[in-house]
Amino acid sequence: MNKPLAAAFTLVCVLTLAGCASSKSGSAYTRDQTRQEMIVRTGVVESVREVQIEGTKSGVGAASGAVIGGVGGSHMGRGSGQIVGAVVGAVVGGIAGAAAEEGVTRKTGLEITVRLDNGQLTAVVQEGDEVFHPGERVRLLSGAGGTRVTH
Repeated sequence: MNKPLAAAFTLVCVLTLAGCASSKSGSAYTRDQTRQEMIVRTGVVESVREVQIEGTKSGVGAASGAVIGGVGGSHMGRGSGQIVGAVVGAVVGGIAGAAAEEGVTRKTGLEITVRLDNGQLTAVVQEGDEVFHPGERVRLLSGAGGTRVTH
C-alpha cells in the first residue's frame, strides 16, 4: 500500500470512529441536556440484567469502507478490469465498513427495573458505567429526551 493511500485510510478510520462515538451513559450528558429541568422520582431496584446496546449505523462506516475499497480495487487489473475491481472493492468495502462501525460502537449496558415509590414498575436501559443491586434505593431522572438511573 502506498503512503498517500495509507494516510487516507488512517484518516478515514479516525474520522469514522470519532463520528460514531455517542454515549447512553447514566453519568454523561449531551450539550442539549444541560440547563434543562428534570423530573426526579425515587424507588428501589427490583432487578438488573446485562444487555447489548447495538452500535451506530450512521452510514459513515459504509461510505468510508466503500471509498477505501473502491480505491484499493481500482489498482487490480488493467482497463475494464480496473473498473470491475473498483466496483467490487467499493461494494465489499462498504459492507465491511458498515459492520466495523456497528461492531466498534456496540456497548454493554444494563436493563435496570425499578419499583417507584408510587408502586409503578419501570425499566431503563443505559450503559453499565455504574453498579446497581436489587434492593438499592435509586433516583430516576427524566427529561430532555430520556430517563437515567442514578444513585
